[in-house]
Parts: sequence; C-alpha cells; structure tokens
Amino acid sequence: MDSKLKRKVVAVAVVMVLLVVATVFGANYIKNGDSLLPKEETVSVAITDTENGKNRVSQTMSEAVAGTDNSNPSSNGADSGNNNPNQNTNGANAGNNLNQSLNGANAGTNNFYVEHGLDPTKDPYAYRKDKDFFDPIAEEQDPGKELTLLVSSVEKDLRVNVIDGLGRLVSGQDFSIKVKDSKGRSHNYKDGDKDGSVYIAPVEPGDYELSLKGADDYVLADASDVKISVKEQLDYTIIDDISFLIKSEDEIDAKAEDTAVNEAEQDSDGTESNQRLTDEDALFGIDVSKWNMEIDWQAVADSGVDFAIIRCGYRGSSTGALVEDPYFKKNIEGAEAAGIKVGIYFFTQAVNPVEAVEEASMALALSKQYKLALPIFIDTEGAGGNGRADGLDVETRTAVCEAFCKTIENAGFNGGIYASKHWLEHNLTMDDLSDYTVWLAQYSKKATYEGEYALWQYTSAGTVDGIETRVDLNMCYMDY
Repeated sequence: MDSKLKRKVVAVAVVMVLLVVATVFGANYIKNGDSLLPKEETVSVAITDTENGKNRVSQTMSEAVAGTDNSNPSSNGADSGNNNPNQNTNGANAGNNLNQSLNGANAGTNNFYVEHGLDPTKDPYAYRKDKDFFDPIAEEQDPGKELTLLVSSVEKDLRVNVIDGLGRLVSGQDFSIKVKDSKGRSHNYKDGDKDGSVYIAPVEPGDYELSLKGADDYVLADASDVKISVKEQLDYTIIDDISFLIKSEDEIDAKAEDTAVNEAEQDSDGTESNQRLTDEDALFGIDVSKWNMEIDWQAVADSGVDFAIIRCGYRGSSTGALVEDPYFKKNIEGAEAAGIKVGIYFFTQAVNPVEAVEEASMALALSKQYKLALPIFIDTEGAGGNGRADGLDVETRTAVCEAFCKTIENAGFNGGIYASKHWLEHNLTMDDLSDYTVWLAQYSKKATYEGEYALWQYTSAGTVDGIETRVDLNMCYMDY
C-alpha cells in the first residue's frame, strides 16, 4: 500500500477512535448529571457537604459504593441484562452491602447527634445567615465600675447621688459635681465626706446640667450631662432616690441619735389603766418599735389585738441622719402574717418642710410593699431638750407636720399626726392640720383633749401576750 494512503487510513482510524471515546465519555457525563466524577463519589461529596460533622457517614457510604464496584466489575448498567447467575448474585450482594452501609451511616448520624447533644431537626448551618455571628464579643463591664448620677430637687436645691451598676452609693472617692446653669456659668462642688452624696443648697430655680468629675477609674453609663430643673417651691411629692439616704443603726451612733422623750409620760396624771379598755365602739391596738424587741405576733393576735402601728424609722436628733428601725421589717411582716391590721409612724427631727418631705419619702419607700390599713403618722415630740428640732417655733413645727402629711396624702395614703395632749395644745396650730388624722397620747383614765382625734394612746405600761416588755396600748375610734 502506498505510504501516503497508509498515513491517511491511520489518521481516519485515530479520528474515529477519538469520536467513539468522546461519545462514550459524553454519554457518561449526561447520565451522571453535572459532575464528571463517578456517581458513587458524587453521592459521597453531596452528603459530606450537607451537614457538619458527617465525614464519618460519607466515608462509610463511599466505601459501600466502592465495595459494590469491586464485588463484580461487570455488574453495571451496561451488563444489567446479563443472564449469568453469578453476576446477578454479585449484583444483589452489592446492593445488599450498599443498603447495609446506608443503614450504618444513618445510625452513625444519629449517634453523632446524641453524642454532641444536637437537635437533628435544626439546621447546623443557620449561623451562616447571622451577619453578626463572627463579630468579636464585647468585653463584659464590671458593674461595680459603671457609674450613674441620680439627681433630684425638692425646693431650691440639688441632691446628687453617685451610684454604681449594682445600685450602691460609691463612697471613698474624690468625686466632684460640675453644675452648669442656663447661662453657661459653672461651679464645682466636692464630695467632702466621700460618701457618694452631694447636697447643694440654696440653688436658684432654673435649668441645670450636671457632670461628674474625678471618676477616671470608672465608666459612666451615660456620658452625656444630666439635665434637671431646680424647683422654686415644694410640690410635696416623694423623693424617688431617698433610699440612698437611709442608714441602718450599724452606720450611726444610735444612743446619740435615737433620743425621743415620751411627752405623754411626763404629763401623766397617774390614773391610766394598763389593761385593755372595754369599748364596743373601738378597736384595740398597740404601737411598737425596737424598744419592744422580739415579738410573737401570733400570740399577740390570739390575745385580741386588732391593729398595730409600727415605727419604720427616725431622724437622728444629733446629725439628722435618716435611720431605719432595725425591727421594722420583722415587725410589720410578722403582724401582717398574723392577720393584724397595720399602720406605721416615723419619729421626726425635721427642722424645715424640705426635711419633712424627706421623712415622708422614707416612710413611703419602706412601706410600699406592705398593705397599710391605718395611716402613716409623723411622731412629733421632744428629744430631751438637745434634739436638733427641739427649739422649733409653733409655725415651723406646724409646717413640718403639714409637709409630711401632704406628701403622704399625695402618694395615695392617709397621713396623720401623733403627739401628746400638751404638744397638740401648745406646740402646733391644729387648725392648719385639721385635714389629717390625729393620734392623741394622754395617759389618763379619760381623754380630756378637746380637739378631734381618731386614736387614743392611753398608757405606755400595758401588757400583751407575745411581748415581754411594757407596751403602748391604744383605742381606735375609726374602722379602718
């Protein structure tokens, strides 16, 4: 054969072989979808990408499919019609092996979820939809280092409390308060005693902006200045942040501060009874404080006591500190649990109406969680002649009692005044206090006070089951 012809024949043969190979390869591509990989590997990849942590499942399935191919190379789709029984058996065994492997893969998946405490119904790739998932987590701030300024005004004054993130006054720091008025003028006020509270008075009525200085080691919860309007006159409303001024007896000298003198005992004529009076038209009750110590309130109730008026606190007669009675919480909760009606009283040493609003605010703050059936009373009497309020004139003392009761009434409670007969007649202008409940203290066989009163304390030497000390006994002529 001519050499040129040979070359042409060979070339045509090569082209035909390439066409056949391309045709077979293309048919396999179309049959297996968009992947050029063998079908069993495509299955493996798909499963691997479906869920995180299933690599062991994919590997098992790949091995199962590979095992199918190795069992009988000719048991494929091209030879499915082969009647050779060995080949059919091999194909069947391969299918069984595949089913077993799939079952094992599913079991592995379930075990994986159980092992890691995962919910198989949840999408493990859901985090990909959260655009903030990979953002760095902000460092958690120590609440003890986060500060807030609480500012209030009662009348021509500013009250500033520096509070941390745990709601505590921050003491022991060299804080100062910068106060800027509406004209841009600024003044700095130092926390001299480092107790976390700064009281500024007098302050002209108007709008002010306050900021904290000396807090370099702290973070302000709100970096902007605190804005407040200084009130020109009292509006007799509760001071919201009064709780930061309330002290316990552990923080003060109780012997020097709690020095109330019972004026009624000094006025006693010696005819009073220390037993329960029989009056069908009146309720029988007691009033108690820390001086009565531990009380068995159920025994008190069983003895026939209808009501109890409990001291919630007092203002120190020396420093003017607001102090909670250490037995108040225990007493009022014990009385309520025993089914006894309760009211409360506060021993005043306020020297002006502003301080009276403070005292009323404290009484309201301490009693807000309890159900009071009787009024909240201001206890106005002397402190042995050396108390800070002992020298008040009649007008100022009357204004103090009125401010206390107005604040109580504006908060939705009944306000009242406790005083001895002599005090009511000589130290107060009762015509100005006629809107409030009067609780008379007169230790006598019969009350001789000519003014109106709703309660009568007739002795301080009573005895009641459940109380080991002497106790004040009272009659109430109003059905609260």
